[in-house]
Amino acid sequence: MQHLVLGDIPVHRLGFGAMRMPADDPAAAHALARRAVELGVTFLDTADSYDLGRNEELLAEALHPYPGDVVVATKAGQCHPGDDWIPLGRPEYLRQQAELSLRRLRVERIDLFQLHRVDPAVPLADQIGAVRRLQDEGKVRHVGLSEVSVEQIVEAGRITPIVSVQNRYNLADRRSEDVLAHCERHGIAFLPWLPIAPSVRTDSPVTDVARRLGVSPAQVALAWLLRRSEVMLPIPGTSSLQHLEENTGAVDIVLSDEDFEALSCGKRDFVPSQTGR
Repeated sequence: MQHLVLGDIPVHRLGFGAMRMPADDPAAAHALARRAVELGVTFLDTADSYDLGRNEELLAEALHPYPGDVVVATKAGQCHPGDDWIPLGRPEYLRQQAELSLRRLRVERIDLFQLHRVDPAVPLADQIGAVRRLQDEGKVRHVGLSEVSVEQIVEAGRITPIVSVQNRYNLADRRSEDVLAHCERHGIAFLPWLPIAPSVRTDSPVTDVARRLGVSPAQVALAWLLRRSEVMLPIPGTSSLQHLEENTGAVDIVLSDEDFEALSCGKRDFVPSQTGR
């Protein structure tokens, strides 16, 4: 697999989003996490709000003690008590959740701690300041952001270096082009969540390329992202071992210039942004 550097940590350019690991089937969840690492994945993304912290516990159960090259990133700043996703960025809450994540992941320091959402009710400086204090105490190594604008990245960067941004981005939804361009200019890793658009399996440019190459539309969508930018770190999630293996195979797909351009100019649905993830 190809690599990129996350702060000062090299990781493979295709990660694993752990959110869809089945909390009600620990054996299956453990098998997914272990197989991801076997396939060469070294970056796994979770959050304190996924299954009320159970997602973090499942990763620790499956992989702890973690292989030396594996990075488990987590997030805080958004709660998910039922169907709703609610930004919650009070400094005391972020500290509490970081301490809980440390315990659930069984680590002394979180390699990448991401602000899951910017809470509009709390000054951004207060939210990032709380994370910076965790850094100063040695509990957080690097800081990332999620669903942010260029202006918010710049503001946060005045308080502590930002090494990653996780915004929704895929073939059908590219509204974060300006954020991606900013990340490219400043060497910030860009983690597209929902990297495989729901419409990808019926999108004719994608299916045409997939049929010609003898691969799946999902693999084409991931291959396009990997070629789109050197700072791109897709984190596709799945509850299926078959789909996991299919996704990781995308790193071996070489798109021709013609195919890349056809995909880049294809139809974009621009589905309204979701608040979750």
